[in-house]
Amino acid sequence: MKPFIKNDWWDVLEPEFEKTYYQQLRQFLISEYKTQFIHPDMNHIFEAFQLTPFSQVKVVILGQDPYHEPNQAQGLSFSVMPGVRIPPSLQNIYKELQSDLGIKPVSHGDLRSWAKQGVLLLNSVLTVRNGQAFSHKGKGWEQLTDAAISKLSAREKPVVFILWGRAARDKIALIDTSTNVVLQSAHPSPLSANRGFFGSKPFSKTNEALEAMGETPINWQLPEKVSQTS
Repeated sequence: MKPFIKNDWWDVLEPEFEKTYYQQLRQFLISEYKTQFIHPDMNHIFEAFQLTPFSQVKVVILGQDPYHEPNQAQGLSFSVMPGVRIPPSLQNIYKELQSDLGIKPVSHGDLRSWAKQGVLLLNSVLTVRNGQAFSHKGKGWEQLTDAAISKLSAREKPVVFILWGRAARDKIALIDTSTNVVLQSAHPSPLSANRGFFGSKPFSKTNEALEAMGETPINWQLPEKVSQTS
């Protein structure tokens, strides 16, 4: 199961792939994909890195682990495949987007348009068993994704990190807050969105920060029509 990353993330992360923890994770995943129903599809495990090259990352939206129901997980945090019902957390993200920037929600949950503009939609854990949230937690993925966050934090060109919920906010220890911008709030889950996510205006604040850095802001308006392969 060789990592499928065909851009500059390969050079950044290759040292991690040689470490013992990743070799153990790799063997675990080979067994899991043979014997269990695992999300996302094996070819999309590294989709976040594939769609948003290291040098092009402007923003990081950090999630926890992939959606664990069939046909949902796309390899991007909070995003789901076209034609799949929009999950509750993403529905709340769309509500805040409309409140913040007046952008009406689209009828799908495919966030690849954001990824292609430089928004790294990164989960801390990149795989999960069907119907078993957090089932691949503690198997090694966190070391790899922590390394990615640390490398971005140390990059000469700063990044806007959007940290929603306690698990994401705990990653602030990996981020140089003197050079990067960190936006924190409650998680968009229905269980917590009313405790500080709604009204936090992460999208406008992100674009203000990017413009202050001399970067092009993100067009948060998603296309209404998407394809399975776009």
